[in-house]
Amino acid sequence: MPACDNAPRIPARNEPEPVNDSLKTLIVVAFLLVIVWNLGSALYYLLVDRGQSKRTVNALTRRIGLSVALILLVILGIWSGVIQPHGVGR
Repeated sequence: MPACDNAPRIPARNEPEPVNDSLKTLIVVAFLLVIVWNLGSALYYLLVDRGQSKRTVNALTRRIGLSVALILLVILGIWSGVIQPHGVGR
């Protein structure tokens, strides 16, 4: 008699714990929202300060840092097996 297909799967010792797909999506969307927020604040500071302060540069620097952190987080997730890449339209 074959084993039941819907039984809970126990991960191997070196296999990472599965992470909920909605949690991964929420983390990426949160990063993107904060990146867009910093871009908007940089535009606001550019228009309001008229080049008299460094708030625009600081907001753009934070945006770049968050973008790099998001890219590294995705690379780390793919490398560790938490994120499974797939082709678009498959």
